[in-house]
Amino acid sequence: MISEKEKRAIDTFVAIFSGSYKKLDPNDIDYKVFDKDGNIIAYAEVVCLVKTIHIAYPLSITAKKLVKLVDKRLAPVVIWACEDGIIYGKVDSIKAELRWGGSSSPELMAYFDKQKDLKYIRYS
Repeated sequence: MISEKEKRAIDTFVAIFSGSYKKLDPNDIDYKVFDKDGNIIAYAEVVCLVKTIHIAYPLSITAKKLVKLVDKRLAPVVIWACEDGIIYGKVDSIKAELRWGGSSSPELMAYFDKQKDLKYIRYS
């Protein structure tokens, strides 16, 4: 089931290019993304944050999810859903630092600092 925050984030992202999306299996990555003509153009993972864009850094995602997303090979995109908008980037264009982290049980995490290839869209 898609949370309201996740839905708003993916809707905002695909609105950039008048596209659409399909939610994938719970054991897969989150979304298959299509252009306005229905052609698959990317795969996306949405990470929900309880922060505003201004204080969201460093952005994080589990290394396990990141590898699963990159294995799709077709334009993997991570979208961080903040309280006031989204931050997104193509995985092959952004740099991360890998280290142990996580809130409940330690796992390998990818952390992204602010960089020019991360884009922002504020909710209206």
